[in-house]
Amino acid sequence: MAQHQSSKKRIRQDAVKRIRNRYYKKSARTAIRQLREMTDKTAAEKFLPKVISMIDTLAKKKTWHKNKASNLKSSLMKHVAHLG
Repeated sequence: MAQHQSSKKRIRQDAVKRIRNRYYKKSARTAIRQLREMTDKTAAEKFLPKVISMIDTLAKKKTWHKNKASNLKSSLMKHVAHLG
């Protein structure tokens, strides 16, 4: 149990951060899933920058590792490029 005021504050801040990170990660995963399910190339090309922006934000905040973000972006760009 936390005794110091600063450690109590840190616990509160961590709880808020954890909820926020979970929301952003889940939103990004859902967007990635939607992009992978798309079959229309024009719609996918229009949606791709939004998904890449979400991935970059998670990498910038160190919620996801930068290499994971790069691999995801690469695979999604390949997917969109190969759509007929």
